[in-house]
Amino acid sequence: MSTHIAAQPGQIAPRILLPGDPLRARWIAENFLEGGECYSQVRGMLGYTGTYRGERVSVQGTGMGQPSASIYVNELIREYDVQQLVRVGSCGALTERLKVRDVVLAQAAATDSSMNALRFQSYQYPAVADFGLLRAAARAAEEAQAPHLVGTVFSSDSFYHPRPELTQQVVEYGVVAVEMEAAEIYTLAARYGRQALAVCTVSDHIVTGEETSAQEREQTFADMVTIALDAALATPLPE
Repeated sequence: MSTHIAAQPGQIAPRILLPGDPLRARWIAENFLEGGECYSQVRGMLGYTGTYRGERVSVQGTGMGQPSASIYVNELIREYDVQQLVRVGSCGALTERLKVRDVVLAQAAATDSSMNALRFQSYQYPAVADFGLLRAAARAAEEAQAPHLVGTVFSSDSFYHPRPELTQQVVEYGVVAVEMEAAEIYTLAARYGRQALAVCTVSDHIVTGEETSAQEREQTFADMVTIALDAALATPLPE
């Protein structure tokens, strides 16, 4: 039993979705999983396990930011042997190629976080998605005819960045959206030989100023969840 999840052995499936918002975890469990049962309410960070198309799947809130996500991903991997981790969250669009409510499939994640700087010191580590999951997600998005873009995201440690002009530098190198967790999830998955992908919905547009409401961010990103679930089931677990 882990410190921050406290689920019993066997309660968490090898495939898991990771929304930052615990209320989104509950919404996913209630609307996409059959027989979803809550296995954790520690610190209000809800976790559920049910079935999707006959396969066991869990969903666990992780909170906002890489330090918080790191706690949950570490425990899910090390204490519960989770094999496949798919972030389902919101992001801010940095390019006019994206519109609000489009889906972003994060092939890689740049970051300003000190977490990888502490790990690798002078090395620059490329935090990348699992190719099998990414390929399956792109196929699922195409089959669903859901507006989407495969691209690199920026995992920022700051929601209210003190120097927003710095973000423009990564945009010039092809970054399409900003979010707050993918780089750490990808790095930990690589460390432990697991599969990871971030599937994000554009909740606000940094260029145009358009945005969604808090309720929409919690409850209306169905395309993202369906793509994530279909991709997870279509990708064999690591051996």
